[in-house]
Amino acid sequence: MTVKTLQDLLAEGVEGRGVLVRSDLNVPLDDGVITDPGRIIASVPTIKTLAEAGAKVVVTAHLGRPEGTPDPALSLAPVAAKLGEELGRNVQLAGDVVGQDALARSEGLTDGDVLLLENIRFDPRETSKDDAQRQKLARALVELVGDDGAFVSDGFGVVHRKQASVYDVAELLPHYAGALVAAEVDVLRKLTTDTERPYAVVLGGSKVSDKLAVIEALAPKVDTLVIGGGMCFTFLAAQGIPVGSSLLQQEMIDTCKDLLDRFADVIHLPVDIVAADKFAADAESKTVAANEIPDGWMGLDIGPESAKRFAALLTEARTVFWNGPMGVFEFEAFAAGTRAVAEALVTATGKGAFTVVGGGDSAAAVRTLGLPEDAFSHISTGGGASLEYLEGKQLPGISVLDDGEA
Repeated sequence: MTVKTLQDLLAEGVEGRGVLVRSDLNVPLDDGVITDPGRIIASVPTIKTLAEAGAKVVVTAHLGRPEGTPDPALSLAPVAAKLGEELGRNVQLAGDVVGQDALARSEGLTDGDVLLLENIRFDPRETSKDDAQRQKLARALVELVGDDGAFVSDGFGVVHRKQASVYDVAELLPHYAGALVAAEVDVLRKLTTDTERPYAVVLGGSKVSDKLAVIEALAPKVDTLVIGGGMCFTFLAAQGIPVGSSLLQQEMIDTCKDLLDRFADVIHLPVDIVAADKFAADAESKTVAANEIPDGWMGLDIGPESAKRFAALLTEARTVFWNGPMGVFEFEAFAAGTRAVAEALVTATGKGAFTVVGGGDSAAAVRTLGLPEDAFSHISTGGGASLEYLEGKQLPGISVLDDGEA
C-alpha cells in the first residue's frame, strides 16, 4: 500500500489551509462526565501538530449511537472541553454537524484554530448504506475546509466502517493517515507478519460469536490461545461441563466443540471460576472448580489457579495480543483475573516481549485498574477495527487511503 502520512502533509505545507481530521473521540460518559479520556488523549498529537503548523483544523467525530438524530445526552460538548484542556488551546464546538453554525465557524477560523463539529452521527447520512447520501454529507464536510483542504484519517476505532466521515471524504480530498492510525496499522502488521514466538493471544469478553472469526484466523498461527470472560462458559459447556446460570451461547456449543477438537493443543480454558449468586457488585461469591459451578450461580471471573496458569503462559511469550477482560472487572470482587492477565503482560513487556492491548474493554480495564499505560508496548484505541484487521478483513477506512485504490 502507498499511504501518505501526516509528515507528508506537513512537508507539503498546511499553514493557512483547512484540514479535516476524523478523530475517534467516542469516550464513556456518566451523566455527562467523561470517565475515561483515553481516546481524547490519543487524538491530541495529530490535532496539536496540525494546529501548531498553522492549519485551520476542523475535527469530526462521533459519540455513542444517536441513530441519526440529535440527542443532547450525546453532545460532544464535554469532549470539546476536555480536548481543549489537553491541547492547551480553545476548541470551538459547532452547534450542528454541517449546518449554518458549522459553516460560519469554519469560515471564521484563523491559522492554528481548532473547531470540533457536533456529533457526526446526529446526521443519518453518516452511516447510510446509500452511497449517494453518504457522499452528499461528505461534500458538505469538504465545504468546511475549502478547495485547497486536506483530510487526515486519525480515528482508528472507525476505520472498519464505510461511513461518510471515514471513507467518502477521503475520495474527495487529498488524504493522509494521522499519527494514531499510522501507528495502529504498524502494530497490527507486526502481529500478522514476522511475529516473534512464542506468540500468545488472550481473548475475553461476553460472546463467542463476537470473537469467532478472530479465533479461526489466529488459532492456526499462535502457540497459546487463552480464553476467559463470559465466552469461556460456552467452551466449558462444549466439554459437557454444567455452567449454572453463567452467560451461555447455546447455538455456539457445536462450534466450540469443533474449535476444541481442532486446536486442543493451543486453546487454554479456566480450571477454576469465581462464581456469584447474582450479577451485582455486592453478590455473594466463592471460588469453585470450573466443573463445579452450583445451579443458579454464575461465573463472573476466572479463579486464582486459572489466573496463575494463564500468567505463566503469558510471561514467557515474546508476542502477546489481548482483547477482552477475564471477568466483570468493573466490580472489585471480580477484577482479579483481568488484573492478573494485565500484570502478566506488564511482566512480559519488561522481559522484552511485544505486548498489545486490543482496545475496547481491555484498554478501559488497564486504566480502571490503575496500571501504567507505558508498561505495555501498545494500547489500541480500536477494539473492533483491530479484530477485523487480524481476521484478515480489508478495512475500508484504510484501503481508501491507498493512492492506488482511492
